[in-house]
Amino acid sequence: MDEWSIMLMSAFWFGILTSISPCPLATNVAAISYISKGVQSPSKVIFTGLAYTLGRMLSYLALGVILVGSLLSAVSLSVVLQKYMNLLLGPILILVGMFLLELLTLRLPGKGDLIETLKAKINPQGYVGALLLGVLFALSFCPTSAALFFGSLLPLALESQSSIALPAIYGIATGLPVLLFAILLGISANKVASAYNHLMTFEHWARKITGGVFIAIGVYYVWSNIFAPILMM
Repeated sequence: MDEWSIMLMSAFWFGILTSISPCPLATNVAAISYISKGVQSPSKVIFTGLAYTLGRMLSYLALGVILVGSLLSAVSLSVVLQKYMNLLLGPILILVGMFLLELLTLRLPGKGDLIETLKAKINPQGYVGALLLGVLFALSFCPTSAALFFGSLLPLALESQSSIALPAIYGIATGLPVLLFAILLGISANKVASAYNHLMTFEHWARKITGGVFIAIGVYYVWSNIFAPILMM
């Protein structure tokens, strides 16, 4: 498997992990309740789920184009990032791993009132409303989603110089649970509760294992790129 394939898979996994983390999952549950209004029409439910997922993808794609593109276009900054990315990667991975293991917590500035105001303005039905809801929820960063996007995906996108593919894959993955539940609703509503319970169990272990792996890889990067060269001097 080549390096690019690994990066795509990593971006997809970061998106999945974001989507099932407690805070983003709460917004996805709200999206499911929105989508379930059209449960009488299975095709409408599924296409509404697709519109929501597309909205999330467009948000992260826009952020990727703006952030990665602007950082890489600044020649001096791009050179610095390429030169010191391996030095930064270890501490970043350790910090993200600690967030995933809930060893660190962070309070982001409250924006609940703004989010609720914007939600109220969104058309309560239809594909456009679902797409806008996806955009809105994707931009409602909480500590876990911020750590995964800015601490994991963004460095990966910078290293691969990908401002489109990796953020797009990440965005699609963040909306997959809603799309899955939309499909289940379209097929049989009674399957949703069972799927949700399985998702909760999967989230717990996936987050813990990924957090542990991040810390282990981060420690390795810190040792090999920072301490080992110093000790060899």
